[in-house]
Amino acid sequence: MIGNKTVVYTSGTFDMLHINHLKMIEYARALGDILIVGVNTDELVASYKSTPIIPFEQRIALMKAIKGPDIVIPQRSLDHTDKVTKLNFDIFVVGDDWNGKYDYLKDLGVQVVYFPYGQGISSSNLKKRIYENYKKLQNKANNHLPLDININNSLE
Repeated sequence: MIGNKTVVYTSGTFDMLHINHLKMIEYARALGDILIVGVNTDELVASYKSTPIIPFEQRIALMKAIKGPDIVIPQRSLDHTDKVTKLNFDIFVVGDDWNGKYDYLKDLGVQVVYFPYGQGISSSNLKKRIYENYKKLQNKANNHLPLDININNSLE
């Protein structure tokens, strides 16, 4: 708490910004007076999953541009122990795909909320769908001619 204001912290990669990202930020915003959003650096993300499609500088700029966050900062670690004292946050909001991972913050006096992320939409699922559609288009392009046509003979 800062003064009489409740400070909420949420963080994420926010790659390929989508509706569930916005819902979580809107929810976090409603829980307090000050919303701080941490955006995972490319180096941090690469330490636990594939490199983001959108570079860090663009992801943090997108977070700064949307309605909701009061402060947007780089996040270089998944350990939030030092952030609790440096940022004085009271509530931490994270997607429920991280359920249990941040329970240690409760011992530091932080309320931890695992936001129900929703079905279907995630950056990982979006990447997978794009890749699958690309492979289908590639196969279609590679197989658009019947195999019994000799291209060289038809050009004479």
